[in-house]
Amino acid sequence: MKRNGILNSSISSVLSSMGHTNSICIGDCGLPIPDETKRIDLALRFNIPSFLETLDAVTDDMAVESYILAEEMKDHNPEMLENIRGMMKKKFPDAVECFTSHENLKDQTKTCKAVIRTGEITAFANIILVSACIFAAQG
Repeated sequence: MKRNGILNSSISSVLSSMGHTNSICIGDCGLPIPDETKRIDLALRFNIPSFLETLDAVTDDMAVESYILAEEMKDHNPEMLENIRGMMKKKFPDAVECFTSHENLKDQTKTCKAVIRTGEITAFANIILVSACIFAAQG
């Protein structure tokens, strides 16, 4: 039995299989997930689990070199954006923050190893995490 870290076997398996530049998405409960992309559905009720607690747990178990957010978050969910920035700066000070349209972000989920669906119900609470090279992190 695993002692710490991600206990969800699907998330743990995806993170273990990721290489440098592979990506994983964490999304709110309304994000459409392409049929060809692995769906890891954690949503139980509205806001359970929340986007931020899921992001915190996942980023404790992976190295991130960049992350992609919807441009629309700046205007429609600035509080969430600031929470994400604070968490990412603390954990990955050199990670590059990127923005794209919400439509493009949805399209990019097709190339993610998986999309983790949370119970989050705030607008544009979606992120694509791009995996860093762990050799550099071990350095």
